[in-house]
Formats: sequence, C-alpha cells, structure tokens
Amino acid sequence: MQVAVVTFDGFNELDSFIASALINRCRKDGLEAFITTPTPMVTSMNGVEVTGQRAMEFVTEADVVLIGSGVKARDVVADDRMLSRLPLDPSRQLIGAQCSGALVLARLGLLDGMPACTDLKSRPFVEACDVTVLDAPFHAEGNIATAGGCLASQYLATWVITRMLGEDAARDVIGYVAPVSENQDTVGRAMRAVHAGEVALR
Repeated sequence: MQVAVVTFDGFNELDSFIASALINRCRKDGLEAFITTPTPMVTSMNGVEVTGQRAMEFVTEADVVLIGSGVKARDVVADDRMLSRLPLDPSRQLIGAQCSGALVLARLGLLDGMPACTDLKSRPFVEACDVTVLDAPFHAEGNIATAGGCLASQYLATWVITRMLGEDAARDVIGYVAPVSENQDTVGRAMRAVHAGEVALR
C-alpha cells in the first residue's frame, strides 16, 4: 500500500513531512508514504530543498494521494499542464488535501457538491471555486478528505492509517508520537476529529 504525498515548489514543510512521517511508522504493516514531486527537487516556503522520492507520475499507481499545501498553490491550479499530471481516481484511491491543497481538488472537479476544510488564508480562494468551507479541521466524504490548519495534517494521516490498516494502527502511531504524558488526550483528539469529520456526511 503506497501513499503519494504530492509536494510542490513552495511547499509547507509541516503539511508534507508530518503526514509522511506518521504514515511511514506503518511500514512494517505494508503502508508507506513517498514525497512525490513534479521536479526532481523542490524548495519549501522556508528555503528547505528536498529531493523527491517519487516522480509525479507515481500518483497513478498510488493507493492514496495526499495533496500538500504551499505558497504557490494558486500557480499550481492555474497551470493546466501541471494539473494534467494528476489523473486522480476516487473510485480506487483515497485522496486527501491539506490546507491550500483543497484548491487543487476543487480545480480537478473532485469537490463538486462537497464542503471542504482549508486554512484561513486559502479560504477565500477555495470559496471562489464555489466550495463551501467548513469551520472544522477535518472533513471526509467517501474516499475524499480535506484538512485545514498545518497541524491538522495529523488528522489526515490518522484518516489514512485508519482506512488502510484500522483504528488500532492509527491509535498506536498517534500515541507513540504524542507528547509525554499527553498520549491519551492526543489520541482521543485525533480520533474525535476524524470521526466527527466523517459523521458529518451521514
């Protein structure tokens, strides 16, 4: 089971790295995430240069695709050639977006009739795509999920792990990385966020 964490130039480190790091704690169970980039190297919004682990074409074979955010998201959605490299299929893939990554899903037509979560700066641009933005950190409908706020990337990872390996696996991962003495609270908060986001569609 493979996860493509799509990471564009100008990316937010918290979004791409938190999700991939949490998911990669499940390698022993066959779930593995890869930083997936449109060019061999991308530079973060803070100047961190990262070599992609997989080329963008990897999204077609990945079981899960997570679209990270960044300061150049509007450039990405204005680039038809870039978007053509993202032939995503929610009928066979889990698809998630973090913060301004919701713009990409909207531009691909994957949020038609579906509300989304995003960050405060991206909100007006997502709403301009005729998408209702929720005042919530996480929302999922079927195989599509969005998360809003950098640290909500843990909720996106929790959703992926839960869907692919089960809730116990997600609890183990979040519990391990939680601050000392805050394990129970951290796990509970993550699971509540994911459950609440999914309950909203029932």
